[in-house]
Amino acid sequence: MADAKIIDGKAFAQGLRRRVADQVKILKEDHSLTPGLAVVLVGEDPASQIYVRSKNKMTVEAGMKSFEHRLPAETSQKELLTLIEGLNSDPDAHGILVQLPLPDQIDKQVVLAKIDPAKDVDGFHIFNAGKLATGSSGLVPCTPLGCLMIIKEQLGDDLSGKRALVIGRSNIVGKPMAALLLREHCTVTVAHSRTADLPGEAQRADILVAAVGRANMVKGDWVKEGAIVIDVGMNRSPPDAEGKSKLAGDVDFDEAREVAGAITPVPGGVGPMTIACLLQNTVTAACAQNELDVPEI
Repeated sequence: MADAKIIDGKAFAQGLRRRVADQVKILKEDHSLTPGLAVVLVGEDPASQIYVRSKNKMTVEAGMKSFEHRLPAETSQKELLTLIEGLNSDPDAHGILVQLPLPDQIDKQVVLAKIDPAKDVDGFHIFNAGKLATGSSGLVPCTPLGCLMIIKEQLGDDLSGKRALVIGRSNIVGKPMAALLLREHCTVTVAHSRTADLPGEAQRADILVAAVGRANMVKGDWVKEGAIVIDVGMNRSPPDAEGKSKLAGDVDFDEAREVAGAITPVPGGVGPMTIACLLQNTVTAACAQNELDVPEI
Protein backbone atom coordinates (compact mmCIF):
# COMPACT_ATOMS: atom_id res chain seq x y z
CA MET A 1 0.00 0.00 0.00
CA ALA A 2 1.23 3.52 -0.82
CA ASP A 3 2.06 5.92 1.96
CA ALA A 4 -0.89 7.65 3.65
CA LYS A 5 -2.12 11.06 2.61
CA ILE A 6 -0.56 13.63 4.94
CA ILE A 7 -3.34 15.94 6.11
CA ASP A 8 -2.32 19.62 5.99
CA GLY A 9 -4.02 20.98 9.10
CA LYS A 10 -2.40 24.38 8.64
CA ALA A 11 -3.97 24.88 5.20
CA PHE A 12 -7.33 23.53 6.40
CA ALA A 13 -7.29 25.97 9.33
CA GLN A 14 -6.42 28.90 7.05
CA GLY A 15 -9.45 28.08 4.93
CA LEU A 16 -11.69 27.90 7.99
CA ARG A 17 -10.40 31.24 9.27
CA ARG A 18 -11.13 32.83 5.89
CA ARG A 19 -14.70 31.52 6.02
CA VAL A 20 -15.08 32.84 9.57
CA ALA A 21 -13.84 36.25 8.40
CA ASP A 22 -16.43 36.21 5.59
CA GLN A 23 -19.20 35.53 8.10
CA VAL A 24 -17.94 38.27 10.42
CA LYS A 25 -18.08 40.71 7.51
CA ILE A 26 -21.71 39.73 6.83
CA LEU A 27 -22.63 40.12 10.51
CA LYS A 28 -21.10 43.59 10.54
CA GLU A 29 -22.81 44.69 7.32
CA ASP A 30 -26.22 43.14 7.89
CA HIS A 31 -26.61 43.35 11.66
CA SER A 32 -23.98 45.87 12.88
CA LEU A 33 -22.62 43.03 15.00
CA THR A 34 -18.90 42.51 15.60
CA PRO A 35 -18.15 39.27 17.51
CA GLY A 36 -15.77 39.79 20.42
CA LEU A 37 -13.45 37.36 22.22
CA ALA A 38 -12.08 38.02 25.71
CA VAL A 39 -8.98 36.04 26.69
CA VAL A 40 -7.75 35.97 30.29
CA LEU A 41 -4.16 35.01 31.12
CA VAL A 42 -3.02 34.64 34.72
CA GLY A 43 0.74 34.49 35.23
CA GLU A 44 3.60 34.24 32.78
CA ASP A 45 3.63 30.64 31.55
CA PRO A 46 5.73 30.86 28.33
CA ALA A 47 3.59 28.49 26.27
CA SER A 48 0.39 30.23 27.41
CA GLN A 49 1.80 33.61 26.41
CA ILE A 50 2.50 32.29 22.90
CA TYR A 51 -1.03 30.86 22.62
CA VAL A 52 -2.62 34.11 23.81
CA ARG A 53 -0.61 36.22 21.35
CA SER A 54 -1.59 33.90 18.52
CA LYS A 55 -5.28 33.97 19.52
CA ASN A 56 -5.26 37.76 19.68
CA LYS A 57 -3.62 38.08 16.26
CA MET A 58 -5.99 35.68 14.53
CA THR A 59 -9.07 37.17 16.22
CA VAL A 60 -8.17 40.61 14.87
CA GLU A 61 -7.31 39.20 11.42
CA ALA A 62 -10.81 37.69 11.25
CA GLY A 63 -12.32 41.13 11.82
CA MET A 64 -13.42 40.46 15.40
CA LYS A 65 -12.81 42.40 18.60
CA SER A 66 -10.10 41.04 20.87
CA PHE A 67 -10.01 41.80 24.59
CA GLU A 68 -6.88 40.69 26.46
CA HIS A 69 -6.73 40.57 30.25
CA ARG A 70 -3.26 39.76 31.61
CA LEU A 71 -3.15 39.27 35.36
CA PRO A 72 -0.14 38.68 37.64
CA ALA A 73 0.63 35.17 38.88
CA GLU A 74 -0.35 36.13 42.45
CA THR A 75 -3.91 37.05 41.42
CA SER A 76 -6.43 35.59 43.85
CA GLN A 77 -9.31 33.36 42.84
CA LYS A 78 -11.76 36.02 44.04
CA GLU A 79 -10.16 38.65 41.81
CA LEU A 80 -10.33 36.36 38.79
CA LEU A 81 -13.96 35.47 39.46
CA THR A 82 -14.80 39.18 39.72
CA LEU A 83 -13.24 39.79 36.30
CA ILE A 84 -15.23 36.92 34.80
CA GLU A 85 -18.46 38.32 36.29
CA GLY A 86 -17.74 41.58 34.51
CA LEU A 87 -17.08 39.82 31.20
CA ASN A 88 -20.26 37.77 31.59
CA SER A 89 -22.25 41.01 31.63
CA ASP A 90 -20.23 42.76 28.89
CA PRO A 91 -22.33 42.75 25.69
CA ASP A 92 -19.23 43.23 23.51
CA ALA A 93 -17.52 40.08 24.83
CA HIS A 94 -19.41 37.22 23.17
CA GLY A 95 -16.78 34.64 24.04
CA ILE A 96 -14.69 34.20 27.20
CA LEU A 97 -11.60 32.02 27.39
CA VAL A 98 -9.48 31.57 30.51
CA GLN A 99 -6.08 30.29 29.45
CA LEU A 100 -4.98 27.13 31.25
CA PRO A 101 -3.02 26.18 33.30
CA LEU A 102 -3.86 28.47 36.21
CA PRO A 103 -1.65 29.14 39.27
CA ASP A 104 -1.97 26.72 42.19
CA GLN A 105 -4.05 29.09 44.38
CA ILE A 106 -6.87 29.09 41.82
CA ASP A 107 -9.34 26.20 41.43
CA LYS A 108 -9.75 25.61 37.69
CA GLN A 109 -13.18 23.98 38.02
CA VAL A 110 -14.59 26.88 40.03
CA VAL A 111 -13.31 29.35 37.43
CA LEU A 112 -14.65 27.42 34.44
CA ALA A 113 -18.03 27.04 36.15
CA LYS A 114 -18.22 30.82 36.61
CA ILE A 115 -18.14 31.54 32.87
CA ASP A 116 -21.56 32.12 31.32
CA PRO A 117 -22.25 28.88 29.34
CA ALA A 118 -23.45 31.03 26.42
CA LYS A 119 -19.97 32.60 26.28
CA ASP A 120 -18.01 29.42 27.00
CA VAL A 121 -16.20 29.25 23.65
CA ASP A 122 -13.81 26.60 25.01
CA GLY A 123 -16.82 24.31 25.54
CA PHE A 124 -15.54 23.25 28.98
CA HIS A 125 -18.51 24.33 31.14
CA ILE A 126 -20.43 21.39 32.59
CA PHE A 127 -23.62 22.80 30.98
CA ASN A 128 -22.10 22.55 27.50
CA ALA A 129 -20.50 19.19 28.29
CA GLY A 130 -23.94 17.91 29.31
CA LYS A 131 -25.51 19.24 26.11
CA LEU A 132 -22.90 17.44 24.01
CA ALA A 133 -23.28 14.21 25.99
CA THR A 134 -27.06 14.23 25.51
CA GLY A 135 -26.98 15.15 21.83
CA SER A 136 -28.16 18.73 22.23
CA SER A 137 -26.60 21.69 20.45
CA GLY A 138 -24.12 23.80 22.42
CA LEU A 139 -20.58 25.11 22.31
CA VAL A 140 -18.14 22.25 21.67
CA PRO A 141 -14.47 22.02 22.76
CA CYS A 142 -12.29 23.37 19.97
CA THR A 143 -9.78 20.56 19.49
CA PRO A 144 -12.36 17.73 19.10
CA LEU A 145 -14.42 19.98 16.82
CA GLY A 146 -11.37 20.55 14.64
CA CYS A 147 -10.66 16.82 14.57
CA LEU A 148 -14.20 16.08 13.41
CA MET A 149 -13.91 18.64 10.62
CA ILE A 150 -10.69 17.02 9.43
CA ILE A 151 -12.27 13.55 9.54
CA LYS A 152 -15.27 14.70 7.50
CA GLU A 153 -13.02 16.41 4.98
CA GLN A 154 -11.37 13.02 4.35
CA LEU A 155 -14.34 10.65 4.65
CA GLY A 156 -17.32 12.84 3.74
CA ASP A 157 -20.19 14.08 5.88
CA ASP A 158 -21.76 10.65 6.43
CA LEU A 159 -19.74 8.74 9.02
CA SER A 160 -22.57 6.31 9.82
CA GLY A 161 -21.38 2.87 10.80
CA LYS A 162 -17.68 3.71 10.90
CA ARG A 163 -15.75 2.11 13.73
CA ALA A 164 -13.96 4.79 15.75
CA LEU A 165 -11.43 4.40 18.54
CA VAL A 166 -10.56 7.34 20.80
CA ILE A 167 -7.45 6.70 22.88
CA GLY A 168 -7.68 9.00 25.89
CA ARG A 169 -10.60 9.98 28.13
CA SER A 170 -9.87 13.59 29.13
CA ASN A 171 -12.69 16.09 29.50
CA ILE A 172 -10.93 18.38 27.01
CA VAL A 173 -10.41 15.95 24.11
CA GLY A 174 -11.21 12.29 24.66
CA LYS A 175 -14.76 12.40 26.05
CA PRO A 176 -16.07 15.20 23.79
CA MET A 177 -14.41 13.56 20.77
CA ALA A 178 -16.25 10.32 21.52
CA ALA A 179 -19.53 12.20 21.96
CA LEU A 180 -19.09 14.00 18.63
CA LEU A 181 -18.40 10.73 16.82
CA LEU A 182 -21.44 9.11 18.47
CA ARG A 183 -23.52 12.02 17.23
CA GLU A 184 -22.28 11.18 13.73
CA HIS A 185 -23.57 7.60 14.17
CA CYS A 186 -20.13 5.98 14.48
CA THR A 187 -19.59 2.89 16.60
CA VAL A 188 -17.27 4.38 19.22
CA THR A 189 -14.82 2.79 21.66
CA VAL A 190 -12.97 4.88 24.25
CA ALA A 191 -9.66 3.33 25.27
CA HIS A 192 -7.32 4.28 28.11
CA SER A 193 -4.46 3.04 30.28
CA ARG A 194 -6.47 0.08 31.59
CA THR A 195 -7.85 -1.09 28.25
CA ALA A 196 -7.10 -4.74 27.56
CA ASP A 197 -5.48 -5.46 24.17
CA LEU A 198 -5.23 -1.85 23.05
CA PRO A 199 -3.46 -2.77 19.79
CA GLY A 200 -6.31 -5.15 18.94
CA GLU A 201 -8.90 -2.43 19.57
CA ALA A 202 -6.97 -0.05 17.35
CA GLN A 203 -6.68 -2.56 14.51
CA ARG A 204 -10.49 -2.59 14.13
CA ALA A 205 -10.85 1.19 13.86
CA ASP A 206 -11.68 2.99 10.62
CA ILE A 207 -11.08 6.24 12.55
CA LEU A 208 -8.33 6.35 15.17
CA VAL A 209 -7.94 9.44 17.38
CA ALA A 210 -4.93 9.42 19.71
CA ALA A 211 -5.00 11.87 22.64
CA VAL A 212 -3.03 10.42 25.53
CA GLY A 213 0.14 12.49 25.79
CA ARG A 214 2.63 9.63 25.30
CA ALA A 215 5.10 10.11 22.48
CA ASN A 216 4.96 7.55 19.65
CA MET A 217 2.76 5.17 21.66
CA VAL A 218 0.59 4.09 18.72
CA LYS A 219 2.68 1.87 16.45
CA GLY A 220 2.21 1.15 12.77
CA ASP A 221 1.01 -2.42 13.37
CA TRP A 222 -1.82 -1.04 15.54
CA VAL A 223 -3.34 0.78 12.56
CA LYS A 224 -5.97 -0.77 10.31
CA GLU A 225 -5.03 -0.57 6.65
CA GLY A 226 -6.59 2.51 5.09
CA ALA A 227 -7.75 4.01 8.42
CA ILE A 228 -7.71 7.74 9.08
CA VAL A 229 -5.38 8.56 11.98
CA ILE A 230 -5.83 11.80 13.94
CA ASP A 231 -2.90 12.54 16.25
CA VAL A 232 -3.79 15.05 18.97
CA GLY A 233 -0.60 14.43 20.95
CA MET A 234 1.97 17.17 21.46
CA ASN A 235 5.00 15.78 23.26
CA ARG A 236 8.62 16.82 23.57
CA SER A 237 11.27 14.19 22.91
CA PRO A 238 14.22 13.96 25.35
CA PRO A 239 17.05 16.38 24.45
CA ASP A 240 19.68 15.03 22.07
CA ALA A 241 23.44 15.43 22.44
CA GLU A 242 23.14 19.07 21.40
CA GLY A 243 20.38 19.72 23.92
CA LYS A 244 17.67 19.96 21.27
CA SER A 245 14.28 18.27 21.57
CA LYS A 246 11.66 17.67 18.90
CA LEU A 247 7.89 17.69 18.91
CA ALA A 248 6.34 14.24 18.65
CA GLY A 249 2.76 13.07 18.52
CA ASP A 250 1.14 10.10 20.24
CA VAL A 251 1.44 8.13 16.98
CA ASP A 252 4.67 6.75 15.53
CA PHE A 253 4.24 8.78 12.36
CA ASP A 254 6.83 7.03 10.19
CA GLU A 255 5.36 3.61 10.93
CA ALA A 256 1.69 4.58 10.78
CA ARG A 257 1.92 6.46 7.48
CA GLU A 258 2.87 3.20 5.74
CA VAL A 259 -0.47 1.65 6.73
CA ALA A 260 -3.02 4.44 7.17
CA GLY A 261 -5.13 5.99 4.42
CA ALA A 262 -4.64 9.48 5.84
CA ILE A 263 -2.81 10.85 8.87
CA THR A 264 -2.23 14.17 10.63
CA PRO A 265 1.39 15.15 11.29
CA VAL A 266 2.77 16.75 14.46
CA PRO A 267 3.22 19.67 14.23
CA GLY A 268 0.97 21.02 11.47
CA GLY A 269 -2.00 18.70 11.88
CA VAL A 270 -4.65 19.17 14.56
CA GLY A 271 -2.94 22.09 16.34
CA PRO A 272 -3.79 24.89 13.88
CA MET A 273 -7.46 23.83 13.87
CA THR A 274 -7.90 24.59 17.58
CA ILE A 275 -7.65 28.38 17.25
CA ALA A 276 -9.66 28.35 13.99
CA CYS A 277 -12.48 26.51 15.79
CA LEU A 278 -12.22 28.96 18.69
CA LEU A 279 -12.98 31.76 16.23
CA GLN A 280 -15.88 29.78 14.81
CA ASN A 281 -17.27 29.20 18.32
CA THR A 282 -17.06 32.95 18.99
CA VAL A 283 -19.14 33.69 15.88
CA THR A 284 -21.61 30.98 16.92
CA ALA A 285 -21.89 32.47 20.43
CA ALA A 286 -22.33 36.02 19.10
CA CYS A 287 -25.18 34.92 16.83
CA ALA A 288 -26.92 32.94 19.58
CA GLN A 289 -26.70 35.85 22.04
CA ASN A 290 -28.27 38.17 19.46
CA GLU A 291 -30.96 35.66 18.39
CA LEU A 292 -29.56 35.34 14.88
CA ASP A 293 -29.30 32.17 12.84
CA VAL A 294 -25.88 30.63 13.31
CA PRO A 295 -24.16 30.73 9.89
CA GLU A 296 -22.87 27.61 8.19
CA ILE A 297 -19.11 28.02 8.11
